[in-house]
Amino acid sequence: MLHAPLDLELTLAHSQDDIRAAQRLRYRVFVEELGGAGPGVDAAAGLETDRFDAHADHLLLRDPARRGDDTDGVVGVYRLMTREQAVTAGGFYSASEFDLEPLMRNGGALGELGRSCLHPAYRGSGALMKLWQGLARYVEARGIETLFGVASFHGTDLARLQNALSHLHNLHLAPEPLRVRTLAPDCLPLLALEQIDSKAAMREVPPLIKSYLKLGGMIGQGVYPDHAFNTTDLCLILPVNRLQPNAVARRLRAGA
Repeated sequence: MLHAPLDLELTLAHSQDDIRAAQRLRYRVFVEELGGAGPGVDAAAGLETDRFDAHADHLLLRDPARRGDDTDGVVGVYRLMTREQAVTAGGFYSASEFDLEPLMRNGGALGELGRSCLHPAYRGSGALMKLWQGLARYVEARGIETLFGVASFHGTDLARLQNALSHLHNLHLAPEPLRVRTLAPDCLPLLALEQIDSKAAMREVPPLIKSYLKLGGMIGQGVYPDHAFNTTDLCLILPVNRLQPNAVARRLRAGA
């Protein structure tokens, strides 16, 4: 059953309890639903954590009607990190998978998106658009010029993903000044454009990645298989000045 987003509340986390609520939702989605693992997974407490949580901002989407449940009503999260916060954290999360030097040199004021997830009951209801409203305000308030972050395909079978990944690399590769590159060995043979089934490719691309691309997003070079989380990761790059106004209006208007 989908829940209407009309009464959902957007806030940044203000306490450790708020962050714990976000980590519980991440555990439900990334571990229980998608089969992720890793050193930050605390199965006994039902938390998915890492060392960047203490340095980042956490954008929370909360349903007041669910307060008191295991996530204290938190039904959607984004973890957000500015360049300044990354300094205190010892770097960006994405730097463990991609060489971010082009972004660090040419991207201006950076904002890293991470750990984005929605409670299953709120997908397709407009809840993601509410999160994006909060993200838009965050970007404006902090003067962010380039958004970026890891976005994932489920699974690490590159042969199965070859058609979709080739399509993205042929049509949505970032220009050289912003083109981050994977730190993984080159293990992705790309199909030539005439070999790609574009319609099948776009059916295989996760909805969140498609949404970023429609807003004007691009991808870095290569992928990073994350076996702990059972995902194949891309680095998405979204210069704020490339945002497509019509697409933004459609996706960020209230109740969309």
